[in-house]
Amino acid sequence: MPRIRDLNIYQSQLPTGPHNGITDVTGVAVGHFTLIAGDGAWSGNGPFRTGVTLILPHQGNLYEEKVVASVHTINGFGKVAGFEQVRELGNLETPIALTSTLNVPRVADALMTLAIEQNPHIGLGFAATGRQGYASVNPVVGETSDGFLSDMQARPIGLAEVRAALTDASTGPVAEGVVGAGAGTSCYGWKGGIGTASRVLPERVGSFTIGALVQSNFGRAEQLTIAGVPVGLHLQPPPSKRVEDGSIMIILATDAPLDVRQLGRLCHRAAFGLARTGSTCHGGSGDFVIAFSTANRVPDRPDKLVVQQSVVYEQQIMSLLSLAVIEAVEEAIYNSLLMAHTVVGRDGNTRYSLPVEEVVKVMRRFGR
Repeated sequence: MPRIRDLNIYQSQLPTGPHNGITDVTGVAVGHFTLIAGDGAWSGNGPFRTGVTLILPHQGNLYEEKVVASVHTINGFGKVAGFEQVRELGNLETPIALTSTLNVPRVADALMTLAIEQNPHIGLGFAATGRQGYASVNPVVGETSDGFLSDMQARPIGLAEVRAALTDASTGPVAEGVVGAGAGTSCYGWKGGIGTASRVLPERVGSFTIGALVQSNFGRAEQLTIAGVPVGLHLQPPPSKRVEDGSIMIILATDAPLDVRQLGRLCHRAAFGLARTGSTCHGGSGDFVIAFSTANRVPDRPDKLVVQQSVVYEQQIMSLLSLAVIEAVEEAIYNSLLMAHTVVGRDGNTRYSLPVEEVVKVMRRFGR
């Protein structure tokens, strides 16, 4: 399946990183576990078209060396976990997990287990380390629904599957489309999934990288817009008529030394990239953004103030950072569509892949 740049119908103002993905931010890794099992009618234990995707800000002990982070809710009809502590403290202390809606508690529990294995003092206190107090852990999990194609009631994603995604995590090119948390999702009436893209800022402002990863599960076919062209209005409607409001998870990573407030500003800009693809954020959608910076590590419960590198006056580069976010989110959504193949799920429900040749014909008619 092609990425959008392979089709020569899309251009950006800013250049991409070498992978054109979130892993272009040094140290960031992504891993998937994909569960494709069973066919035919719903049984109470399948069929499954689901999975989990992990985004790791770095390869070390994330609980001991947290990263600065911010979250934003574009529209709140969703079941994300861990957002309130990120809002309050401004950091991440577990990998970010993406999964299916009803799997959120099981995946959060798995992240807790993995954190405790790496940090045995969690929940017991710091007697062995000399620090004071009792430690808890805040797993961060996002979701969209894959219930049209998969048996969500059975909640098949737990500790073993999260471990497998962690083992799969790599800093190289990111698998896209029908993988991990995108195995059973839909986008603009077609098959959606995981997509990613990146942008690199000019050398004069530091050559910082912005990476985006999306789990796309939203929109109606007639809304699909690509590079300003109302493609969805000029395609034959997808054979599967059932389309719900849906949701999207957007993950942003950067190596720019931004603080919580500055990352929050970037979170808000992600909505512009989403809108470029045609979304109007339906009232029944859950549209969430998580952004983090890898530039600084935040030690767990330091006994003195920690001085960190920061962008003092980001106005000078905020327009470029915003453009990078908007373009990367937009392109990541296109990639999530174009890299997805047709999937037949439970009860024969089918979500068809976006017809690439027809998309190219429409774009050509509009001079792209």
